[in-house]
Amino acid sequence: MDNAFEARVRAAAVAAWWTLLIAVVFLMVQWAVYLQVTSAKPEWAASFWGAGATWEGIRTAWFYGLYFVKLTLWPLVLVACWLTLWARQLRKRTRAA
Repeated sequence: MDNAFEARVRAAAVAAWWTLLIAVVFLMVQWAVYLQVTSAKPEWAASFWGAGATWEGIRTAWFYGLYFVKLTLWPLVLVACWLTLWARQLRKRTRAA
């Protein structure tokens, strides 16, 4: 195998893991903000969502938004694992050759 190809696959795996790490940190920050805002129920947050927004609706929309982001991260986890394993196999084949 070509060493440049192995390096590219490994770089893609590293980039996928970094993207996943950043997404998880983003989710943790969002969850903390969600807990703070929904417990304090400030007026500015309700006005940010628009006229007629209820706190039940805000909680539901925010929760489902976080849920959707979590669901979209699972394919990224699978791709990162696959790229990592593929890079490891390419490295083994390059060393054996």
